[in-house]
Amino acid sequence: MADKMELSNKASAIRRKLGEDESSPIDIFSLAQTIPLLTLIFYPLGNNISGACLKNSISAVIAINSEMSIGRQRFSLAHELYHYFFDKNMSSTICSSKIGSGSENEENADKFASYFLIPSVALYEMIQSCKQGQERKLLVSEIIKLEQYFGVSRRAMLYRLQEEGEITVSESIGLQQGVINSAARLGYDVSLYKPSPEIKRTCVLGHYILQAENLLQNEIISNGKYEELLLDAFRDDIVYGEDTEGGDFID
Repeated sequence: MADKMELSNKASAIRRKLGEDESSPIDIFSLAQTIPLLTLIFYPLGNNISGACLKNSISAVIAINSEMSIGRQRFSLAHELYHYFFDKNMSSTICSSKIGSGSENEENADKFASYFLIPSVALYEMIQSCKQGQERKLLVSEIIKLEQYFGVSRRAMLYRLQEEGEITVSESIGLQQGVINSAARLGYDVSLYKPSPEIKRTCVLGHYILQAENLLQNEIISNGKYEELLLDAFRDDIVYGEDTEGGDFID
């Protein structure tokens, strides 16, 4: 298994490669859409699969289970980016819904995802700020503050805090209860802990959509075939237009 320093360095390198600094919270969904030749698919994948990565020498597809919470989807996408960038000899991976389990390579991908979304320096500084020089355990309110700041699910945050020795396994189990209610009572938006809205649970973004547009513009396919390709990708919004009054919004 790769050591923590190696995985942290890989996470920092990919953040830089994608134009981000090494410590700030990131919008990983938008960031992944900037990767050339990558198609993102959001789709309900059941209870046991968090995501998958399929790739060849021409292009790649990452699928994310949209029935999981937004925070978990962000972690799953970071996990799949590890497979995309570093699994040079693997053409496909299907990943479990359980964080910190599976093969050595799956554990490496989980740790990479944690470092990618929760950079070590930023996490250390926030923990020290919470504790204010005191030798004590993090409060539940402080753990919620951390997961909200970095945009990860409770389990993803607890997984990382265990890695850092901030909480024990038994403490982690207790902290997995009442997640939404505990965040709501502190005034936080709880969408992080819920799945994608029903209307957004099936969607394709990235390379596939661009390729369909290019084929149409170059008159390689008809408009009918173009619309068929988009409908296959659950992009009714492009074919039929957004269902809003007054057309496009103007800022």
